[in-house]
Amino acid sequence: MPIEIALMVEGQDGLNWPRWAAIARAAEEGGFAGLYRSDHFVTHRGPRRDALETWASLTWLATHTRRIEFGSLVSPITLRNPVVLALTAAAVDDLSGGRLQLGLGTGWQEREHRMYGFELPPFGQRFDRFAEALAVITGLLRSPDPVTRRGATYRLDDAALTPRPARAAGPPIVIGGKGPRRTLPLIARYGDEWNSTGVNVAEFRELGEVLDDLLRAGGRDPRSVRRSLMTTVVWGANEADLARRLGNRDAREMYARNRFVGTTERIVDQLRPWDESGLDRVMLRWENFDDADGIRRMGEALNQALGR
Repeated sequence: MPIEIALMVEGQDGLNWPRWAAIARAAEEGGFAGLYRSDHFVTHRGPRRDALETWASLTWLATHTRRIEFGSLVSPITLRNPVVLALTAAAVDDLSGGRLQLGLGTGWQEREHRMYGFELPPFGQRFDRFAEALAVITGLLRSPDPVTRRGATYRLDDAALTPRPARAAGPPIVIGGKGPRRTLPLIARYGDEWNSTGVNVAEFRELGEVLDDLLRAGGRDPRSVRRSLMTTVVWGANEADLARRLGNRDAREMYARNRFVGTTERIVDQLRPWDESGLDRVMLRWENFDDADGIRRMGEALNQALGR
């Protein structure tokens, strides 16, 4: 089974430096292919928790890990200026030896925009701005020549990244979403990876076929875009351990919502139809930041079961 196993955490749910260091160490020791985190300033509801700044934490990963890929999932354009993102991403990617994956999105969380004074335009305007931002970021990262643009939101005049990124096109661009009208065409034009969430296998396969057609229409090989899925995991070393981690949650209800729930063998079984549908990487969202040992043990168990 070729699916790669990566780890994901929601940084706004209590991430701080000690927890981040322990999670990163466990991700490397557990054999995960990558470590990803959200880019939010605060939880979308409920009490405020520690929310370690995303790009500071990614810069730390560049020099405190050796092997894993890592990145934002995803950095909202409404909170992050695309020029600064391109400059930062190129520098962090070089610092890491070419392991950064640059995840980008439109922005959606009303609470953080209101709290910190950022504009959250209506849905259609956000996508228009996102398309402009992608053109700015990819232009700066991928073009050896200075970039001049006159967009509605972003204007560049003879702008260039110096030094140039060590990777010719800079870090891969990961775009999250599943909308066939706006998101998938943007992935087909600018993306190196499509990240989906909240879909089942049939929906993933159907959307993947739409993306394939868009890529071919634009002269791109469909396999030039990696396919990934982000979803919650509840793993147990055995049935008793699984029951303890589940608590009051209903495993069947979670499974119906396309969460990965079970012992190692059951999770591997859940992965098989995704593998057959063309998924390249699954990003398992781990919720307990104080259980780094569980992260390591889950990674070791899954990779061993998958023959890695």
